[in-house]
Amino acid sequence: MADIQTSVREPLGTRLRQGWQAALKDLRRDWLLYAMLAPTLIWFLVFLYMPLDGLQLAFKQYSAWKGIDGSPWVGFAHFVTLFQSEQFLRAVGNTLIISAYSIVLAFPVPILLALMINEVQSQRYRKAVQTIVYLPHFISVVIVAGIVVAFLSPTTGVVNNALEFLGLDRIYFLTRPEWFRSIFIGSNIWKEAGFDSIVFLAAIMSINPALYESAQVDGASRWQMMTRITLPCIVPTIAVLLVIRLGRVLEVGFEYIILLYQPSTFETADVISTYIYRQGLQGARYDLATAAGVFNAVVALVLVLVANRLSRRITRTGVF
Repeated sequence: MADIQTSVREPLGTRLRQGWQAALKDLRRDWLLYAMLAPTLIWFLVFLYMPLDGLQLAFKQYSAWKGIDGSPWVGFAHFVTLFQSEQFLRAVGNTLIISAYSIVLAFPVPILLALMINEVQSQRYRKAVQTIVYLPHFISVVIVAGIVVAFLSPTTGVVNNALEFLGLDRIYFLTRPEWFRSIFIGSNIWKEAGFDSIVFLAAIMSINPALYESAQVDGASRWQMMTRITLPCIVPTIAVLLVIRLGRVLEVGFEYIILLYQPSTFETADVISTYIYRQGLQGARYDLATAAGVFNAVVALVLVLVANRLSRRITRTGVF
């Protein structure tokens, strides 16, 4: 028996030794490339992996005097508190609703925009349109929020001036809960749709031109080529980006919401990220905020796995 165990261990040890030797050989040969990669690896280690130790706060009754390690364990007590909290359940509901609206209304817009830009024949006009629709992405969220506030101002805003000109009453949009989601999603579409269309335009440009030439010979119209060639060819790209989007379904633009919402719109504007901000930074409930963050991450992971599996089954394309 001892001889058999030794004969089994020796190949494994040999393989490990050979693997380390090969790795060291590669390191010596390409040390400049690894040196260039080192800052990125250090950044990931310091800012993404080392903070994972703080996740244990979700299962402890945190005390600043005792520190993370000295604080007593409380198990899933914080998660029970979360699911008994009306504010947290409201934040989860608002997050899901805003994300669902974003997927249904905002996700298709870059696809349609890319298809329309692709149909433009004039190169000069196409470049001008692309420049115009890309620019909002590079505007700071703070400036975008300021533009929205100025446009919707109840006294000097363009929108309310137009309403008054039409004989309608002025509306203070940013204090009306029923208007918040429309404002948030609409302004996000304006800001990001152009830049997001770049990926779809790149996918369209990679389509074999011979397919279009064959369709033209068969007498296909531009609409038929778009629906029968362009769209089916970019379905894998759409599927991958949709999987990524579903994985971020609980991540709604925190900074933008913080800049736009106020207590009167909490009913429809309060989301998980703003709830975590209020509990953690404003209320100093770091353990409860961490529990909400862990819940957010776990749900996002499950959604990514499910969406990726469905994408592989339907389109044979996935993120992994």
